[in-house]
Amino acid sequence: MRITRRIVVSLAIVAIALASLGAFFQVSRDGRAQEEAFARRARLLADGLEGVVLELVERGDRKGLDRLAEAVGDGGGVAGLAVYGPKGELISRSSRLQAAPSSPPDPVRQALRNGSPARGSAGLKDRSIQVDALPLTIHGEPLGALAVVHGPTPAPPRLGSAWRRAFLMALAQTALIVLVTILVLRFSIAGPIAQMALWMKQLRTGEPALRPAPPNVHLFSPLTREVETFSRQLARARAAVEEEARLRQAGEARWTPDRLAEHVRHRLQGRPLLVVSNREPYMHVRRGRSVECIVPAGGLVTALDPIMRASGGTWIAHGAGDADWQVVDRENRIRVPADDPLYTLRRVALTKEEEDGYYYGLANEGLWPLCHIAHTRPVFRPEDWAHYEKANQKFADAAAKEMEGLQEPCILIQDYHLALLPELLKQRRPDARIAIFWHIPWPNPEAFGVCPWRRELLQGMLGADLIGFHTQVHCNNFLDTVDRTLESRVDWERFEVRRSGHATAVHPYPISVAFPETFQDVAPDRASETDRETFLKEMGITGRYLGIGVDRMDYTKGVLERFRSIERFLEIHPTFRGELTFVQLGAPSRTHIKRYHDFLAEVESEAERINWKFQARDWKPIVFLKRHHSHREILPFYRHADFCMVTSLHDGMNLVAKEFVASRDDGAGVLILSRFTGASRELRDALIVNPYDIEEMAGAIDSALQMSREDQATRMARMRETVREHNIYRWAGNLIEALSQVRLDQVVARSE
Repeated sequence: MRITRRIVVSLAIVAIALASLGAFFQVSRDGRAQEEAFARRARLLADGLEGVVLELVERGDRKGLDRLAEAVGDGGGVAGLAVYGPKGELISRSSRLQAAPSSPPDPVRQALRNGSPARGSAGLKDRSIQVDALPLTIHGEPLGALAVVHGPTPAPPRLGSAWRRAFLMALAQTALIVLVTILVLRFSIAGPIAQMALWMKQLRTGEPALRPAPPNVHLFSPLTREVETFSRQLARARAAVEEEARLRQAGEARWTPDRLAEHVRHRLQGRPLLVVSNREPYMHVRRGRSVECIVPAGGLVTALDPIMRASGGTWIAHGAGDADWQVVDRENRIRVPADDPLYTLRRVALTKEEEDGYYYGLANEGLWPLCHIAHTRPVFRPEDWAHYEKANQKFADAAAKEMEGLQEPCILIQDYHLALLPELLKQRRPDARIAIFWHIPWPNPEAFGVCPWRRELLQGMLGADLIGFHTQVHCNNFLDTVDRTLESRVDWERFEVRRSGHATAVHPYPISVAFPETFQDVAPDRASETDRETFLKEMGITGRYLGIGVDRMDYTKGVLERFRSIERFLEIHPTFRGELTFVQLGAPSRTHIKRYHDFLAEVESEAERINWKFQARDWKPIVFLKRHHSHREILPFYRHADFCMVTSLHDGMNLVAKEFVASRDDGAGVLILSRFTGASRELRDALIVNPYDIEEMAGAIDSALQMSREDQATRMARMRETVREHNIYRWAGNLIEALSQVRLDQVVARSE
């Protein structure tokens, strides 16, 4: 109330002062206008009387002049009339001017002396008068002067009333302004501030479930965003403290974001971590006239963004968004995420030809099918290799720029797009600690041998001090490939490659998700979620049972085989027709490549064929949702599904399996998992299947739907504990631990 009173009083004072000042200027202006009108009238009067006065003066008719003076000086703003002789002697004047001195005023003297009209003031005993003097001449001979006197008579009554009207108007305006101000303060400022204060109080006292929605007022939108960011950080910090306290009480040492951040600071001794990948964690795209920041689909972004949030540093990536270059600085950098900047994103620019050759060409038409052995023939074109080399060189230039001024920098390179980068960076900065993590499988030596540039790729990778794969099998395949391809020494006891005075360690680091924080931001309050029945109704799903698949539309994910297993299950178990609906969330990917474009059409055609075969009334067995879905959109499917199918034909890890497990805090649900994923080596309580065996997968669906709640809860609890213990923070901690232990000064000695 004190601030409201101050604002109201201040507004009232200012309003009254401004209104009074305006009235003063208005009255002054009216007074000047009136005075000028009087002057014009006097001039016109003098001009009109000049002939009559001349005639009377020439005749010496004193009485006529007196009568004329009395008649003219009768109101109308004219005080009187006076006639002077050629020497300034007074001849006649109005009776109203009897108090005036008989000597001529200055304007009369000027008119007599100069022979031209003159205007000025003359002093009386108690006031000043205005005089307009006009010389009287005949044939150039001066006969005297005519003086029309007007002057500051008391202000007319209407000027006083103008002051009263102005004051009353000021009071009315002030009252209206004060009323509007009070209403604005009450409903647009005081109310939202009270709401926000209540919200922050509940956050502070640990009642996030009771907090009101943030005030939806445009004036407070910047503050609201900051408060929302603060609330998330506070919730995470409180959860981290509680988790840390619980772990200490239980004598456990689980990896958390805070533990990873401290671990990175300790191991890197304050040096920033540099991550290099093709895909960027945040992309800026145009939406009409505005620019929107989105998170691209992909497991790599899901895995690495929490690490960079925890550890800080710089992420170097290809800027693929159509608005990416509008938001960066001169060094192509931007702080991310936008609502809570925690690390730096540096973007690398590639031409369309370079992107086509490097990314769509060699990386995804060559190396991807080569490493996945998914019965799609790899394509190798010399022009694609040239673009791949050029793109890797651009990434090397950007990384070298970020390493300037850093001693013994640490670089974590991601995936098959940048196989040449480790050697390029090692040549520039021998003191750098470099790791490359290969997120996809590594094939056997015979399969990899079909690549025309196998030697160059291996040499590029061996520029790293550490190479990581998801599984030991992939490590073994890589070492075997190096042993058969390059002149080098493979140490199978230490799992190292020693070549040209440099040692490269090769070890498995199974990647994971940010459990338990993975879904904390998107669903902080489970009680507020839509129940299963309502969710199924909203999705138009009429069956009792729900199965899901969540994939990027890639021919390695076994989507067609999955659909056929649904078909086979319904053939074997017709009682489930109308009862089971399988929802496939599919994000279109790499549609510029013909194989991916054709595959997407195959998936749509297969879903349509199976639906046509079984569809009855408003039920169909397969619902294919072909678009990118955010974590917030995927989460209800995970939590309400009876089973989730991950049926990759060949996969390095597959984080969908771990995301599904992390989301099931209710202990329900069954995971059907391909034996050809890295995740199958950790999540042993899933129903492990061969995706090429349609009968086996149909049987797994039956087992999932028949499994008791107790068995589901037991299996899910063990899988959740595995994901919890081996989360993304542990993966990053182990990788950085190994990288930090590389002894650069002994590399040559050790290799000799």
